[in-house]
Amino acid sequence: MHAITIPEPGGPEALVWDEVPDPVAGEGEVLIEVVAGAVNRADILQRQGFYNPPPGASPYPGLECSGRIIALGDGVGGWSVGDEVCALLSGGGYAEKVAVPAGQLLPVPEGITVDRAAALPEVVCTVWSNVFMVAHLRPGETLLVHGGSSGIGTMAIQLAKAVGARVAVTAGTGEKLERCAELGADILINYREQDFVAELKRATDGRGADVILDNMGAKYLDRNVQTLAVNGRLAIIGMQGGVKGELNIGALLAKRAAISATSLRARPAVEKAAIVAAVREHVWPLVAGGHVRPVVDREIPMPDAATAHRVVEDSGHIGKVLLITPA
Repeated sequence: MHAITIPEPGGPEALVWDEVPDPVAGEGEVLIEVVAGAVNRADILQRQGFYNPPPGASPYPGLECSGRIIALGDGVGGWSVGDEVCALLSGGGYAEKVAVPAGQLLPVPEGITVDRAAALPEVVCTVWSNVFMVAHLRPGETLLVHGGSSGIGTMAIQLAKAVGARVAVTAGTGEKLERCAELGADILINYREQDFVAELKRATDGRGADVILDNMGAKYLDRNVQTLAVNGRLAIIGMQGGVKGELNIGALLAKRAAISATSLRARPAVEKAAIVAAVREHVWPLVAGGHVRPVVDREIPMPDAATAHRVVEDSGHIGKVLLITPA
């Protein structure tokens, strides 16, 4: 088969479409013929040499894909060759084929094409596990999403609105904020021109956010704590703004607030399977009912993954950038 390889870490030009050995479905795994993959920030870090795959994972980038099952490993039940699926991966999504534990599979939702389904697994599992399973967002509460126009952000807006929460977002342009509003965001904050702490407090009569989904890390740590409501929960899922920050524990104690930080890729397969099962139970009916949908900025041929990485690094996109496997 062919896959995007990274012979040496570097810029987008380090991504090479090359012929590699076919993967094999091991015990408890299925083999997928990939129709599409999607670009995530983690893929860029891997390309740069900063985020190696966990032990035993595919060396190729790509944390989600969609396609059709072409082989079943020993012990796999409930799936058949030919099923259209999407999958949460530890790596290997930038390829024509990938082997994945059956517990990380999801059926392509009703009403979604198989290529567009590649935009769902990583963002839905990230949002559901952090905002709902860890931070326990409830109806009537306020969720603040940093990077509201990203793949994660566009999904967080929709899921929070679907459960009856109020949603605030930050984004860097008026166009991005408009798209967030179209998805249901209630409070729109241009982080280049406005102080999100002051704007969120003003919009909530001084109360603040009950839950914050943060992709920035250190840069926003202190201001996120300032923004939290009493009993608020800060869920950190990224470190685009650095890895080391100063925490005012007194402010955290005064608000009886909590901070969590999680990632998906390195979790044990049993934990990923539990998240995927929860997503299938709670989110897939919302997708099938048209209440939640993947937001796709563009589709790019997989051999041209370098262009896709440039698009994502430039941060001009809204939603997901997909990679389409050659026919």
